[in-house]
Amino acid sequence: MAASPPNSLPVAYQAGTSLAVPLWLNKGDNAWQMISATLVGLQSVPGLVILYGSIVKKKWAVNSAFMALYAFAAVVICWVTWAYKMSFGHKLLPFWGKAGPALGQKFLLEWATLPETTQYFGSGGVETAMAKPYYPMATMVWFQCVFAAITLIILAGSLLARMNIKAWMMFVPLWLTFSYTVGAFSLWGGGFLFHWGVMDYSGGYVIHLSSGIAGFTAAYWVGPRSRKDRERFPPNNVILTLAGAGLLWMGWAGFNGGDPYAANIDSSVAVLNTNICAATSLLVWTWLDVIFFKKPSVIGAVQGMITGLVCITPGAGLVQGWAAIIMGILSGSVPWFTMMIVHKKTKVFQKIDDTLGVFHTHAVAGLLGGILTGLFAEPELCKLFLPITSSRGGVYGGSGGKQILKQIVGGLFIIGWNLVVTSVICVVINLVIPLRMPDEELMIGDDAVHGEEAYALWGDGEKYDPTKHDIYSDDTLHPKPSSGATQVV
Repeated sequence: MAASPPNSLPVAYQAGTSLAVPLWLNKGDNAWQMISATLVGLQSVPGLVILYGSIVKKKWAVNSAFMALYAFAAVVICWVTWAYKMSFGHKLLPFWGKAGPALGQKFLLEWATLPETTQYFGSGGVETAMAKPYYPMATMVWFQCVFAAITLIILAGSLLARMNIKAWMMFVPLWLTFSYTVGAFSLWGGGFLFHWGVMDYSGGYVIHLSSGIAGFTAAYWVGPRSRKDRERFPPNNVILTLAGAGLLWMGWAGFNGGDPYAANIDSSVAVLNTNICAATSLLVWTWLDVIFFKKPSVIGAVQGMITGLVCITPGAGLVQGWAAIIMGILSGSVPWFTMMIVHKKTKVFQKIDDTLGVFHTHAVAGLLGGILTGLFAEPELCKLFLPITSSRGGVYGGSGGKQILKQIVGGLFIIGWNLVVTSVICVVINLVIPLRMPDEELMIGDDAVHGEEAYALWGDGEKYDPTKHDIYSDDTLHPKPSSGATQVV
Protein backbone atom coordinates (compact mmCIF):
# COMPACT_ATOMS: atom_id res chain seq x y z
CA MET A 1 0.00 0.00 0.00
CA ALA A 2 1.36 3.39 -0.94
CA ALA A 3 2.30 5.76 1.86
CA SER A 4 -0.07 8.64 2.64
CA PRO A 5 0.94 11.99 1.14
CA PRO A 6 2.55 14.43 3.61
CA ASN A 7 0.09 16.27 5.93
CA SER A 8 -2.83 14.03 4.91
CA LEU A 9 -5.13 12.37 7.41
CA PRO A 10 -4.63 8.68 8.15
CA VAL A 11 -7.14 6.56 6.27
CA ALA A 12 -9.03 5.75 9.48
CA TYR A 13 -9.87 9.43 9.95
CA GLN A 14 -10.82 10.17 6.37
CA ALA A 15 -14.35 10.48 5.03
CA GLY A 16 -15.48 8.67 1.92
CA THR A 17 -13.57 5.47 2.68
CA SER A 18 -16.78 3.41 2.35
CA LEU A 19 -20.48 3.89 1.77
CA ALA A 20 -20.90 3.92 5.58
CA VAL A 21 -18.54 6.90 5.94
CA PRO A 22 -20.08 9.83 4.01
CA LEU A 23 -18.18 13.07 3.56
CA TRP A 24 -20.16 14.85 6.29
CA LEU A 25 -19.59 12.22 9.01
CA ASN A 26 -17.26 13.18 11.87
CA LYS A 27 -16.32 9.95 13.55
CA GLY A 28 -15.25 11.62 16.80
CA ASP A 29 -18.50 13.57 17.17
CA ASN A 30 -20.55 10.51 16.32
CA ALA A 31 -18.66 8.36 18.83
CA TRP A 32 -19.04 10.95 21.60
CA GLN A 33 -22.73 11.41 20.89
CA MET A 34 -23.41 7.67 21.04
CA ILE A 35 -21.37 7.39 24.24
CA SER A 36 -23.26 10.34 25.73
CA ALA A 37 -26.58 8.73 24.83
CA THR A 38 -25.45 5.50 26.47
CA LEU A 39 -24.39 7.35 29.63
CA VAL A 40 -27.78 9.06 29.86
CA GLY A 41 -29.50 5.72 29.25
CA LEU A 42 -27.46 4.19 32.08
CA GLN A 43 -28.72 6.95 34.37
CA SER A 44 -32.19 5.45 33.91
CA VAL A 45 -31.45 1.77 33.37
CA PRO A 46 -30.03 0.71 35.75
CA GLY A 47 -29.34 4.01 37.61
CA LEU A 48 -32.80 5.19 38.66
CA VAL A 49 -34.17 1.65 38.56
CA ILE A 50 -31.67 0.80 41.32
CA LEU A 51 -32.14 4.08 43.17
CA TYR A 52 -35.94 3.84 43.20
CA GLY A 53 -35.93 0.16 44.08
CA SER A 54 -33.68 0.73 47.09
CA ILE A 55 -34.71 4.15 48.44
CA VAL A 56 -38.30 3.04 49.12
CA LYS A 57 -39.79 0.78 51.77
CA LYS A 58 -39.08 -2.89 51.06
CA LYS A 59 -42.63 -3.77 50.12
CA TRP A 60 -42.49 -1.22 47.25
CA ALA A 61 -39.04 -2.06 45.84
CA VAL A 62 -40.27 -4.09 42.87
CA ASN A 63 -43.10 -1.72 41.95
CA SER A 64 -40.90 1.37 42.14
CA ALA A 65 -38.12 -0.15 40.04
CA PHE A 66 -40.64 -1.46 37.51
CA MET A 67 -42.30 1.95 37.06
CA ALA A 68 -38.90 3.24 35.91
CA LEU A 69 -38.14 0.24 33.70
CA TYR A 70 -41.57 0.32 32.04
CA ALA A 71 -41.36 4.05 31.36
CA PHE A 72 -38.01 3.68 29.63
CA ALA A 73 -39.27 0.98 27.27
CA ALA A 74 -42.57 2.74 26.52
CA VAL A 75 -40.87 6.04 25.73
CA VAL A 76 -38.49 4.39 23.24
CA ILE A 77 -41.37 3.04 21.15
CA CYS A 78 -43.47 6.22 21.36
CA TRP A 79 -40.43 8.35 20.54
CA VAL A 80 -39.53 6.67 17.27
CA THR A 81 -43.18 6.24 16.26
CA TRP A 82 -44.34 9.85 16.58
CA ALA A 83 -42.80 11.92 19.41
CA TYR A 84 -39.31 12.68 18.04
CA LYS A 85 -40.63 14.75 15.16
CA MET A 86 -43.08 16.50 17.49
CA SER A 87 -40.00 17.64 19.44
CA PHE A 88 -37.42 18.25 16.72
CA GLY A 89 -39.20 18.11 13.37
CA HIS A 90 -40.97 20.71 11.26
CA LYS A 91 -43.11 23.31 13.00
CA LEU A 92 -46.83 22.72 13.46
CA LEU A 93 -47.35 25.48 16.05
CA PRO A 94 -44.88 27.91 17.66
CA PHE A 95 -44.49 25.41 20.51
CA TRP A 96 -45.03 22.07 18.74
CA GLY A 97 -43.66 20.05 15.85
CA LYS A 98 -45.54 17.86 13.37
CA ALA A 99 -45.89 14.22 14.48
CA GLY A 100 -44.37 11.50 12.35
CA PRO A 101 -42.27 8.33 12.48
CA ALA A 102 -38.48 8.28 12.80
CA LEU A 103 -38.05 4.72 11.60
CA GLY A 104 -37.26 4.75 7.90
CA GLN A 105 -33.80 3.91 6.68
CA LYS A 106 -33.67 6.94 4.39
CA PHE A 107 -34.46 9.32 7.26
CA LEU A 108 -32.15 7.71 9.82
CA LEU A 109 -29.07 7.53 7.58
CA GLU A 110 -29.19 11.10 6.35
CA TRP A 111 -27.20 14.00 7.79
CA ALA A 112 -28.71 15.07 11.12
CA THR A 113 -30.60 18.35 11.07
CA LEU A 114 -32.87 20.27 13.41
CA PRO A 115 -34.93 21.98 10.70
CA GLU A 116 -36.46 24.84 12.71
CA THR A 117 -33.26 26.08 14.36
CA THR A 118 -32.13 28.67 11.78
CA GLN A 119 -31.90 32.00 13.63
CA TYR A 120 -32.58 35.24 11.73
CA PHE A 121 -31.68 38.83 12.53
CA GLY A 122 -34.52 41.32 12.76
CA SER A 123 -33.47 42.57 9.34
CA GLY A 124 -34.05 39.13 7.86
CA GLY A 125 -30.45 37.93 7.45
CA VAL A 126 -29.27 34.61 8.88
CA GLU A 127 -27.62 35.01 12.28
CA THR A 128 -27.04 31.31 13.00
CA ALA A 129 -27.42 28.52 10.48
CA MET A 130 -29.58 25.46 11.04
CA ALA A 131 -28.09 23.00 13.54
CA LYS A 132 -26.48 20.19 11.50
CA PRO A 133 -24.31 17.94 13.69
CA TYR A 134 -21.81 15.81 11.79
CA TYR A 135 -23.49 12.45 12.25
CA PRO A 136 -26.67 10.68 11.10
CA MET A 137 -30.24 11.25 12.22
CA ALA A 138 -30.19 7.84 13.91
CA THR A 139 -27.67 9.19 16.44
CA MET A 140 -29.74 12.31 17.09
CA VAL A 141 -32.97 10.35 17.50
CA TRP A 142 -31.43 8.01 20.06
CA PHE A 143 -29.62 10.77 21.97
CA GLN A 144 -32.83 12.75 22.39
CA CYS A 145 -34.80 9.59 23.20
CA VAL A 146 -32.89 8.86 26.40
CA PHE A 147 -33.55 12.42 27.58
CA ALA A 148 -37.27 11.96 27.06
CA ALA A 149 -37.17 8.63 28.90
CA ILE A 150 -35.39 9.92 32.00
CA THR A 151 -37.89 12.79 32.26
CA LEU A 152 -40.76 10.34 32.73
CA ILE A 153 -38.71 8.31 35.20
CA ILE A 154 -37.91 11.40 37.28
CA LEU A 155 -41.62 12.25 37.27
CA ALA A 156 -42.39 8.75 38.59
CA GLY A 157 -40.47 9.58 41.77
CA SER A 158 -43.42 11.69 42.93
CA LEU A 159 -45.88 8.82 42.51
CA LEU A 160 -44.13 5.82 44.03
CA ALA A 161 -45.92 3.49 46.46
CA ARG A 162 -49.51 4.10 45.43
CA MET A 163 -50.11 4.79 41.72
CA ASN A 164 -52.04 2.09 39.90
CA ILE A 165 -49.47 0.49 37.59
CA LYS A 166 -52.07 0.22 34.80
CA ALA A 167 -52.80 3.93 35.11
CA TRP A 168 -49.06 4.60 34.92
CA MET A 169 -48.90 2.55 31.71
CA MET A 170 -51.48 4.93 30.20
CA PHE A 171 -49.92 8.06 31.69
CA VAL A 172 -46.46 7.60 30.12
CA PRO A 173 -47.37 7.92 26.41
CA LEU A 174 -49.97 10.62 27.07
CA TRP A 175 -47.64 12.86 29.06
CA LEU A 176 -44.78 12.31 26.63
CA THR A 177 -47.02 13.33 23.74
CA PHE A 178 -48.82 16.32 25.21
CA SER A 179 -46.25 17.74 27.61
CA TYR A 180 -42.66 16.70 26.98
CA THR A 181 -42.75 17.30 23.24
CA VAL A 182 -44.06 20.84 23.80
CA GLY A 183 -41.21 21.79 26.13
CA ALA A 184 -38.60 20.12 23.92
CA PHE A 185 -39.75 21.85 20.72
CA SER A 186 -40.27 25.23 22.39
CA LEU A 187 -36.81 25.38 23.95
CA TRP A 188 -34.62 23.07 21.83
CA GLY A 189 -36.29 22.20 18.56
CA GLY A 190 -36.72 25.70 17.16
CA GLY A 191 -39.88 26.84 18.91
CA PHE A 192 -40.75 30.31 20.14
CA LEU A 193 -38.68 30.20 23.35
CA PHE A 194 -35.63 28.95 21.43
CA HIS A 195 -35.77 31.87 19.02
CA TRP A 196 -36.58 34.39 21.75
CA GLY A 197 -33.34 33.40 23.44
CA VAL A 198 -34.36 31.52 26.59
CA MET A 199 -31.32 29.53 27.73
CA ASP A 200 -31.66 25.86 28.58
CA TYR A 201 -28.34 24.23 27.81
CA SER A 202 -29.30 20.66 28.67
CA GLY A 203 -32.75 20.45 30.22
CA GLY A 204 -33.13 22.45 33.41
CA TYR A 205 -36.55 23.45 32.10
CA VAL A 206 -37.33 20.82 29.45
CA ILE A 207 -36.56 17.91 31.78
CA HIS A 208 -36.28 18.90 35.42
CA LEU A 209 -38.73 21.76 35.87
CA SER A 210 -41.33 19.94 33.78
CA SER A 211 -40.97 16.61 35.60
CA GLY A 212 -40.96 18.28 39.01
CA ILE A 213 -44.12 20.29 38.36
CA ALA A 214 -45.88 17.43 36.56
CA GLY A 215 -44.93 14.96 39.28
CA PHE A 216 -46.26 17.24 42.00
CA THR A 217 -49.45 17.85 40.02
CA ALA A 218 -50.00 14.15 39.34
CA ALA A 219 -49.35 13.38 43.02
CA TYR A 220 -52.31 15.63 43.87
CA TRP A 221 -54.64 13.75 41.53
CA VAL A 222 -53.40 10.28 42.46
CA GLY A 223 -53.66 10.94 46.18
CA PRO A 224 -51.30 10.10 49.03
CA ARG A 225 -49.69 6.86 50.11
CA SER A 226 -51.27 4.88 52.91
CA ARG A 227 -51.09 6.56 56.30
CA LYS A 228 -48.64 3.92 57.55
CA ASP A 229 -46.31 4.44 54.60
CA ARG A 230 -46.34 8.21 55.00
CA GLU A 231 -45.50 7.92 58.68
CA ARG A 232 -42.65 5.44 58.20
CA PHE A 233 -40.94 4.96 54.85
CA PRO A 234 -37.31 3.86 55.43
CA PRO A 235 -35.02 2.97 52.51
CA ASN A 236 -34.66 -0.78 52.19
CA ASN A 237 -31.03 -0.54 51.05
CA VAL A 238 -29.01 2.63 51.55
CA ILE A 239 -25.88 1.20 49.91
CA LEU A 240 -27.75 0.37 46.70
CA THR A 241 -29.28 3.83 46.84
CA LEU A 242 -25.75 5.21 46.69
CA ALA A 243 -24.94 2.91 43.78
CA GLY A 244 -27.91 4.23 41.83
CA ALA A 245 -26.97 7.79 42.75
CA GLY A 246 -23.41 7.18 41.57
CA LEU A 247 -24.63 6.01 38.18
CA LEU A 248 -26.77 9.14 38.00
CA TRP A 249 -23.82 11.41 38.81
CA MET A 250 -21.32 9.83 36.43
CA GLY A 251 -23.96 9.53 33.70
CA TRP A 252 -24.43 13.29 33.83
CA ALA A 253 -21.23 13.62 31.80
CA GLY A 254 -23.29 12.45 28.85
CA PHE A 255 -26.32 14.43 29.97
CA ASN A 256 -24.55 17.80 29.86
CA GLY A 257 -21.47 16.91 27.83
CA GLY A 258 -23.50 15.68 24.86
CA ASP A 259 -25.69 18.70 24.37
CA PRO A 260 -23.34 20.77 22.20
CA TYR A 261 -23.99 17.92 19.71
CA ALA A 262 -20.22 17.60 19.24
CA ALA A 263 -17.04 16.59 21.02
CA ASN A 264 -15.91 20.20 21.28
CA ILE A 265 -14.40 22.61 23.79
CA ASP A 266 -17.79 23.67 25.15
CA SER A 267 -18.57 20.03 25.93
CA SER A 268 -15.44 19.87 28.10
CA VAL A 269 -16.43 22.99 30.02
CA ALA A 270 -19.93 21.59 30.56
CA VAL A 271 -18.65 18.31 32.03
CA LEU A 272 -16.25 20.08 34.40
CA ASN A 273 -18.88 22.58 35.57
CA THR A 274 -21.33 19.73 36.14
CA ASN A 275 -19.02 18.01 38.59
CA ILE A 276 -18.00 21.24 40.32
CA CYS A 277 -21.60 22.21 41.01
CA ALA A 278 -22.70 18.72 42.08
CA ALA A 279 -19.81 18.33 44.51
CA THR A 280 -20.38 21.78 46.02
CA SER A 281 -24.10 21.18 46.40
CA LEU A 282 -23.59 17.80 48.09
CA LEU A 283 -21.18 19.32 50.60
CA VAL A 284 -23.44 22.28 51.38
CA TRP A 285 -26.50 20.04 51.90
CA THR A 286 -24.48 17.77 54.18
CA TRP A 287 -23.14 20.69 56.21
CA LEU A 288 -26.66 22.04 56.67
CA ASP A 289 -27.84 18.63 57.89
CA VAL A 290 -25.01 18.55 60.42
CA ILE A 291 -25.59 22.13 61.58
CA PHE A 292 -29.35 21.85 62.02
CA PHE A 293 -29.94 18.11 62.63
CA LYS A 294 -26.55 17.14 64.17
CA LYS A 295 -25.99 14.19 61.80
CA PRO A 296 -24.86 13.93 58.16
CA SER A 297 -27.60 12.11 56.25
CA VAL A 298 -26.59 9.81 53.40
CA ILE A 299 -29.98 10.28 51.73
CA GLY A 300 -29.57 14.03 52.25
CA ALA A 301 -26.19 13.90 50.51
CA VAL A 302 -27.82 12.14 47.55
CA GLN A 303 -30.47 14.85 47.41
CA GLY A 304 -27.80 17.54 47.50
CA MET A 305 -25.92 15.82 44.71
CA ILE A 306 -29.08 15.69 42.58
CA THR A 307 -30.00 19.35 43.17
CA GLY A 308 -26.48 20.36 42.13
CA LEU A 309 -26.67 18.32 38.93
CA VAL A 310 -30.10 19.74 38.15
CA CYS A 311 -29.16 23.35 38.90
CA ILE A 312 -26.09 23.40 36.64
CA THR A 313 -27.89 21.68 33.76
CA PRO A 314 -29.44 24.79 32.11
CA GLY A 315 -26.10 26.59 32.19
CA ALA A 316 -23.45 23.85 32.17
CA GLY A 317 -21.59 25.07 29.08
CA LEU A 318 -22.55 28.72 29.49
CA VAL A 319 -21.05 29.69 32.87
CA GLN A 320 -17.54 29.92 34.30
CA GLY A 321 -16.21 27.63 37.02
CA TRP A 322 -16.58 30.22 39.78
CA ALA A 323 -20.24 30.62 38.83
CA ALA A 324 -20.67 26.84 39.01
CA ILE A 325 -19.49 26.97 42.63
CA ILE A 326 -21.97 29.73 43.46
CA MET A 327 -24.72 27.75 41.78
CA GLY A 328 -23.68 24.71 43.84
CA ILE A 329 -23.88 26.69 47.08
CA LEU A 330 -27.38 27.86 46.21
CA SER A 331 -28.55 24.47 44.91
CA GLY A 332 -27.38 22.86 48.14
CA SER A 333 -29.19 25.41 50.32
CA VAL A 334 -32.34 26.71 48.58
CA PRO A 335 -33.90 23.27 47.85
CA TRP A 336 -32.71 22.13 51.29
CA PHE A 337 -34.65 25.02 52.82
CA THR A 338 -37.81 24.33 50.79
CA MET A 339 -37.67 20.60 51.57
CA MET A 340 -36.57 20.60 55.21
CA ILE A 341 -38.22 23.80 56.45
CA VAL A 342 -40.92 25.13 54.12
CA HIS A 343 -42.30 21.68 53.30
CA LYS A 344 -42.92 20.88 56.97
CA LYS A 345 -44.73 24.17 57.62
CA THR A 346 -46.86 24.49 54.49
CA LYS A 347 -50.30 22.87 54.20
CA VAL A 348 -50.14 22.25 50.46
CA PHE A 349 -46.90 20.29 50.81
CA GLN A 350 -48.35 18.28 53.67
CA LYS A 351 -51.49 17.50 51.70
CA ILE A 352 -49.82 16.53 48.41
CA ASP A 353 -47.68 13.42 48.83
CA ASP A 354 -44.60 13.84 46.64
CA THR A 355 -42.88 10.57 47.57
CA LEU A 356 -39.25 11.44 46.83
CA GLY A 357 -39.58 15.23 46.99
CA VAL A 358 -39.17 15.63 43.22
CA PHE A 359 -40.73 19.08 43.45
CA HIS A 360 -37.80 20.27 45.56
CA THR A 361 -34.95 18.35 43.92
CA HIS A 362 -36.02 18.98 40.33
CA ALA A 363 -38.62 21.76 40.03
CA VAL A 364 -37.06 24.12 42.57
CA ALA A 365 -33.49 23.29 41.56
CA GLY A 366 -34.33 23.44 37.84
CA LEU A 367 -36.01 26.85 38.05
CA LEU A 368 -33.20 28.12 40.28
CA GLY A 369 -30.62 26.95 37.75
CA GLY A 370 -32.48 28.55 34.86
CA ILE A 371 -32.61 31.94 36.58
CA LEU A 372 -28.98 31.72 37.69
CA THR A 373 -28.00 30.87 34.12
CA GLY A 374 -29.64 34.12 33.07
CA LEU A 375 -27.46 35.85 35.64
CA PHE A 376 -24.09 34.14 35.03
CA ALA A 377 -24.06 33.14 31.33
CA GLU A 378 -20.69 34.28 29.99
CA PRO A 379 -20.83 36.02 26.56
CA GLU A 380 -17.94 34.13 24.92
CA LEU A 381 -19.31 30.78 26.06
CA CYS A 382 -22.76 31.77 24.83
CA LYS A 383 -21.33 32.34 21.34
CA LEU A 384 -20.07 28.76 21.32
CA PHE A 385 -23.55 27.32 21.78
CA LEU A 386 -26.52 29.67 21.52
CA PRO A 387 -28.27 30.77 18.31
CA ILE A 388 -28.42 34.40 19.44
CA THR A 389 -24.79 35.47 19.27
CA SER A 390 -25.18 38.52 21.53
CA SER A 391 -26.55 36.50 24.46
CA ARG A 392 -25.13 37.25 27.91
CA GLY A 393 -25.98 36.95 31.59
CA GLY A 394 -27.04 39.79 33.85
CA VAL A 395 -23.66 40.20 35.56
CA TYR A 396 -22.06 41.03 32.19
CA GLY A 397 -24.25 44.08 31.57
CA GLY A 398 -25.68 45.09 28.23
CA SER A 399 -28.72 42.97 27.37
CA GLY A 400 -28.03 40.66 30.32
CA GLY A 401 -30.79 42.16 32.45
CA LYS A 402 -33.37 41.15 29.85
CA GLN A 403 -32.01 37.61 29.90
CA ILE A 404 -33.09 37.10 33.50
CA LEU A 405 -36.62 38.14 32.54
CA LYS A 406 -36.54 35.73 29.60
CA GLN A 407 -35.49 32.91 31.92
CA ILE A 408 -38.36 33.64 34.30
CA VAL A 409 -40.92 33.79 31.49
CA GLY A 410 -39.61 30.54 30.01
CA GLY A 411 -39.90 28.86 33.39
CA LEU A 412 -43.44 30.14 33.89
CA PHE A 413 -44.47 28.73 30.51
CA ILE A 414 -43.19 25.27 31.44
CA ILE A 415 -44.86 25.47 34.87
CA GLY A 416 -48.21 26.60 33.51
CA TRP A 417 -48.30 24.10 30.66
CA ASN A 418 -47.51 21.18 32.97
CA LEU A 419 -50.02 22.18 35.62
CA VAL A 420 -52.83 22.23 33.08
CA VAL A 421 -51.88 19.35 30.78
CA THR A 422 -50.89 16.96 33.58
CA SER A 423 -54.20 17.64 35.34
CA VAL A 424 -56.17 16.97 32.16
CA ILE A 425 -54.30 13.72 31.55
CA CYS A 426 -54.91 12.51 35.10
CA VAL A 427 -58.62 13.35 34.98
CA VAL A 428 -59.04 11.55 31.65
CA ILE A 429 -57.19 8.43 32.82
CA ASN A 430 -59.25 8.35 36.01
CA LEU A 431 -62.39 8.10 33.89
CA VAL A 432 -61.05 4.83 32.49
CA ILE A 433 -59.11 3.31 35.39
CA PRO A 434 -58.49 4.45 38.98
CA LEU A 435 -55.26 6.39 39.39
CA ARG A 436 -54.65 4.96 42.85
CA MET A 437 -54.20 1.36 43.88
CA PRO A 438 -56.97 -0.37 45.86
CA ASP A 439 -56.53 -0.29 49.63
CA GLU A 440 -55.63 -3.99 49.77
CA GLU A 441 -52.76 -3.50 47.34
CA LEU A 442 -51.59 -0.47 49.31
CA MET A 443 -51.52 -2.63 52.41
CA ILE A 444 -49.62 -5.51 50.85
CA GLY A 445 -47.36 -3.91 48.28
CA ASP A 446 -45.32 -5.75 45.66
CA ASP A 447 -46.69 -9.21 46.35
CA ALA A 448 -50.24 -8.05 45.57
CA VAL A 449 -49.36 -5.83 42.61
CA HIS A 450 -46.78 -8.01 40.85
CA GLY A 451 -46.79 -11.35 42.64
CA GLU A 452 -43.09 -10.76 43.29
CA GLU A 453 -40.95 -9.48 46.15
CA ALA A 454 -37.54 -7.83 46.11
CA TYR A 455 -36.03 -9.93 48.88
CA ALA A 456 -36.80 -13.43 50.15
CA LEU A 457 -36.86 -12.14 53.71
CA TRP A 458 -39.60 -11.50 56.23
CA GLY A 459 -39.77 -7.88 57.27
CA ASP A 460 -41.33 -4.49 56.52
CA GLY A 461 -44.25 -5.30 54.16
CA GLU A 462 -47.54 -7.09 54.53
CA LYS A 463 -48.21 -10.60 53.25
CA TYR A 464 -51.49 -12.05 52.03
CA ASP A 465 -52.22 -15.69 52.82
CA PRO A 466 -54.92 -16.88 50.36
CA THR A 467 -55.55 -20.08 52.36
CA LYS A 468 -56.48 -18.16 55.49
CA HIS A 469 -57.79 -14.92 53.89
CA ASP A 470 -55.80 -12.89 56.39
CA ILE A 471 -53.49 -9.94 55.91
CA TYR A 472 -50.46 -9.97 58.20
CA SER A 473 -48.57 -6.78 58.98
CA ASP A 474 -44.85 -7.20 59.48
CA ASP A 475 -44.66 -3.59 60.70
CA THR A 476 -46.55 -4.59 63.83
CA LEU A 477 -45.97 -8.36 63.71
CA HIS A 478 -49.63 -8.82 64.65
CA PRO A 479 -52.17 -10.46 62.32
CA LYS A 480 -55.22 -8.53 61.25
CA PRO A 481 -58.31 -9.84 63.15
CA SER A 482 -60.60 -12.05 61.09
CA SER A 483 -63.55 -14.36 61.53
CA GLY A 484 -61.41 -17.48 61.62
CA ALA A 485 -58.43 -18.68 63.62
CA THR A 486 -55.17 -17.02 62.62
CA GLN A 487 -51.51 -17.59 63.16
CA VAL A 488 -48.40 -15.79 62.08
CA VAL A 489 -46.58 -17.76 59.40
